Amino acid sequence: MNKLITLLLLSTTYIFSNINAVVSILPQQTFLLAIGGDRVNITLMVQPGNSPHTYEPKPSQMISVAKADIYMAMGVEFEHVWLPKFTSLNSKMEVVDLTAGIEKMSMSHGHHADERKEAHKSLDPHTWTSPSNVKIIAQNIYKALIKVDNTNQAYYQANLEKFIASVEQTDTQIKEILSTLKESRSFMVFHPSWGYFAKAYNLEQIAVEVEGKSPKPRELVNLIKEAKEEKVKAIFTQPEFSDSSAQIIAHELHIPVVKVSPMALNWSKNLINIAKIIAGQK
Repeated sequence: MNKLITLLLLSTTYIFSNINAVVSILPQQTFLLAIGGDRVNITLMVQPGNSPHTYEPKPSQMISVAKADIYMAMGVEFEHVWLPKFTSLNSKMEVVDLTAGIEKMSMSHGHHADERKEAHKSLDPHTWTSPSNVKIIAQNIYKALIKVDNTNQAYYQANLEKFIASVEQTDTQIKEILSTLKESRSFMVFHPSWGYFAKAYNLEQIAVEVEGKSPKPRELVNLIKEAKEEKVKAIFTQPEFSDSSAQIIAHELHIPVVKVSPMALNWSKNLINIAKIIAGQK
């Protein structure tokens, strides 16, 4: 009798055990939670307020990696150093590239900053700032989940369809907001994190910083001139970076500095708010 109870408990645990998944950044957690729901235990690596460029995992996170079934990679900088260490720690863990199928683009800095743009040819990792890319990411999440847990395929499929519909709704809302633009379609950023967003909506981001370097005095003058020409309405900066140069430009142009991070938890609301600011809406 005791053996039977033990077997029943073990089989029940197996049937209802969740997938242990690790993600690099907060938007991934949002996407994975939408599709995986209560069938997935999620460990987030880069905690709010930290930069994925320089992040180093904590010991508690390494323990989670050791127990993980899947690591969902996004191509952010710290992964280049740490993913080999993670797979060495847990050789059974499946590593999935959620950006597979997305056409990568180089970092964009604006058409007047030629010498700075020419010096920077690395690919932009911020793929999730475009709704069309998020739909690809969502499909990759779905494929990864059913590979590990085919029993719950119908559940994941239903969640995927619901999430895709919400992404399309976000896309439609952003297009409606930006349709009110009468003049320039340029916006200024401190760190060039919004290239995919700009491309998706026929906008241009003008970046203050390139490769982690603030502009030299001559470059700063050119940026101020460009911002005037393009009639930018605000400068977007990230909480993870210093924004002293952006503050100087904003002061000269009498425009606000808006702190916004591509790492925000509420991905949809974040993009809609950015679109409103670019369009001059409150």
